[in-house]
This record gives sequence, C-alpha cells and structure tokens, in this order.
Amino acid sequence: MASIPRIRPQGLISNSAFSHVAIVPPGATTIYVGGQNAVDADGSLVGEGDVAVQSARALENAPTALAAAGATLATLCSGQCSFVDGVDLAAAYGAIGSELASDEPALVTGARVTAVGVPGALGEISAVAAVMR
Repeated sequence: MASIPRIRPQGLISNSAFSHVAIVPPGATTIYVGGQNAVDADGSLVGEGDVAVQSARALENAPTALAAAGATLATLCSGQCSFVDGVDLAAAYGAIGSELASDEPALVTGARVTAVGVPGALGEISAVAAVMR
C-alpha cells in the first residue's frame, strides 16, 4: 500500500505530533471519522472532569472507528481536536501527543469551544484518513 505523504515544510514549526500538509493522491479512499468523545461502548462518559483521561479515551476510540473502514491511526491525514474552553490544553495534548507522534504525523487542528455534544465531555476528536486501495 502506498503511503499518504505528509509534509512539514522548512520555515514552519517542526513537531513530531503534527504535520502541515497532507497529499491524498488519486486512487486513495478518503475516510471521515465523526467526533469521538470519552465514552465507552455503552455510551457512558469516562474520566469525568479529567481532560487528560478524556482525551486519551477519545483518541482510543478513533482506531475502532477507523478500523471499520480499513484505516488506522497511521493512515490519518488530519485530526480536529476541540476542547471546552478553560480546560488544561497542555494536559489534553500531553495525553494524546505521543500516540500521534511519528516520522510523518497527521495534520492537527485545535479549537476551543463552549461545549461538545456529550454532556460532561471536555473535548472531541474527529479525523480524516486516506488509504490506497
């Protein structure tokens, strides 16, 4: 399977947890993953009040969603991390950064929001992946 090139151009910050550009070539299948929260398979919130625990759980849920479409975290092109305003962003990103780190990490966009859809959830992670078929 050919890879999806991810680029960290010279002149922009270099970080092992994110890239700046991803190129999805012709023939790739693009996969969209809706917002993953810190909920278990029964829909119960995990880590109430703890953004690090919740961030880790939301990211833990992503591979399950990706696998349903034949993708993995390694095939991510980009991720959107939305965190409720006022949470400790260092704790949130600290809980997921090592899981996202690679030689060619996905693009990551962060946003502060007033709330996410699951009551008590402190953040949400959505993603776009691409796989060559």
